[in-house]
Amino acid sequence: MNVRAFLFLCLFPLAVMAQGFSGLGTDADGFATPQPDPVFRFPADHGPHPDYRIEWWYLTANLTGPDGTPYGLQWTLFRSALAPGEAEGWSSPQVWFAHAAVTTPKQHLATERFARGGIGQAGVEVAPFHAWIDDWRLEGPDFDRLSLRASGLEFSYDMDLRAKGPLVFHGADGFSVKSADGQASYYYSQPFYRIEGTLRLPEGDIAVTGDAWLDREWSSQPLSDRQSGWDWFSLSFTGGAKLMGFQLRQTDGSTYSAATWIEPDGTTTAYPDGAFVAEPLETSDVAGRVVPTEWRVTLPDRGVDVTVDAVNPQAWMDLSIPYWEGPVQVSGSHQGRGYLEMTGYE
Repeated sequence: MNVRAFLFLCLFPLAVMAQGFSGLGTDADGFATPQPDPVFRFPADHGPHPDYRIEWWYLTANLTGPDGTPYGLQWTLFRSALAPGEAEGWSSPQVWFAHAAVTTPKQHLATERFARGGIGQAGVEVAPFHAWIDDWRLEGPDFDRLSLRASGLEFSYDMDLRAKGPLVFHGADGFSVKSADGQASYYYSQPFYRIEGTLRLPEGDIAVTGDAWLDREWSSQPLSDRQSGWDWFSLSFTGGAKLMGFQLRQTDGSTYSAATWIEPDGTTTAYPDGAFVAEPLETSDVAGRVVPTEWRVTLPDRGVDVTVDAVNPQAWMDLSIPYWEGPVQVSGSHQGRGYLEMTGYE
């Protein structure tokens, strides 16, 4: 274990990690909680919300190389608070960590970083936009024009992003309910980035282009104590429409779901529990776990009945908080590609 990982585990309380999946359980511990009818203020809300317990800036990208090979890219910055609020120096209760990954049809390369808030090692500023941890950066003059870089022992990437559409808000104008008990988050996305740059992999440098999707979400208690994990889909269809859908798996075997249909111009329609259905079709042995890597996804109101296949079924994020994350191909009633994240598979 490296020194930074050791410090992270010392500073990050075991009680938080044990509460729900990855510390996303029901006890808000005096933190602020999302309320209906939110009013977002930009660019301020692109930045951190230290009175809430958890938050992320979550970028995924579907990329194509010169020979048509599909690739996937992930960059995520997480903030997790030990207590509400902010302070200077080592008195800061904010803990930061980040994940970076590249997926090819044959490889999945992933790494992570850890930092304590208040000492300049990690954070987010909004004008101009600057999200960082160590030398990993997502930054630009504003949220529509960004550059991205990160590196691990076996890979690195250097990318430019340009937004070609508006922000979209999930749930009821950005108030995204996660359970029948009422747990919720504030949740919006920028799903219209065009991205291009260079992947540096063991086999050499690869110039890539594609589409990227950035999720912004914060809360203090987004899971109920009867939920064990989630399956999250971001799908981009030929023709320009997009679909975000997730299901949260209940301990009794049922699910709680929600979805957002996104038109090419950014117009959205939110769908409540039960409208979006994801059913596993095939599983794979992944890092000693049985993980669904082929799905049937349906949204009847939009005529969606598609098969979602992992580009690389072995896209396991073998990090301090393990989960599956990787690019997918879409076929059936709609054609396209996207990203799939699955948590809670033990």
